[in-house]
This record gives sequence, C-alpha cells and structure tokens, in this order.
Amino acid sequence: MTRHFLPFLGAIAAVMLGTAVAFADPPEIVNVSAERSGMGWRIDVTLRHGDTGWDHYADGWEILDANGKRLGLRKLMHPHVEEQPFTRSLRSVMVPDGTSVVYIRARCSSDGWHSEKVAVQLGY
Repeated sequence: MTRHFLPFLGAIAAVMLGTAVAFADPPEIVNVSAERSGMGWRIDVTLRHGDTGWDHYADGWEILDANGKRLGLRKLMHPHVEEQPFTRSLRSVMVPDGTSVVYIRARCSSDGWHSEKVAVQLGY
C-alpha cells in the first residue's frame, strides 16, 4: 500500500521545493551613493542576493521618485554567484529640480520586483 503513495509523495516534495525557490530571499540593497555628475546624477548601488546561476539571479534595480515614476533603470545581464555583494552604477540620471529623495528598488529574475524601496537623500 505504501508503494502507491510514493509518486504522490514525490509530487508533494517537488511542489514544496518549487515553493521554497519562489520565496527565496529578495535582492538586498546593501548600500547606495548618489553623486551629482554634470547635469545629472551618478547612482551606485550595492546588492546582495543568493544568485544560483542563470535560473535565479538579481537582474536589475531602478530609481523612482516619490510618486513611483521611474527615473532610471540598471539592468544586470548576468548572475553574480561568486561576486557578493556587488556594486553597479548608473550615470546621467536626470532628477527633476526640487527632488530631494529618490528610491531604489531591486528585482531578481525569478521573483520580479521586490516591494521594499530604499530612500536615498540627494545632497545638492
């Protein structure tokens, strides 16, 4: 009788494993620096994520204003399995006059955009 349940148990294990992967830790924004550069801003973001390879890795971050309007997007084109945490930059980010705070949000290839945003004070 136990033998009849083995395929069923295997299916349950596969679903549970798939669920564990879907709820892996989101990319963590470890540090952000913003520096005026010409007419725009240079934004440096340091991320930490449990990249496993091409199937699951931190694949980008964005800069948002207070209303959620995207001011910049930095795509990450490959996994950083052996380089954690890692820093990437985005230059010539145009920020509307009078904006004193922007928000950084990260995403991963498997789970999409993380809901948590990090506020960054701009020093004029």
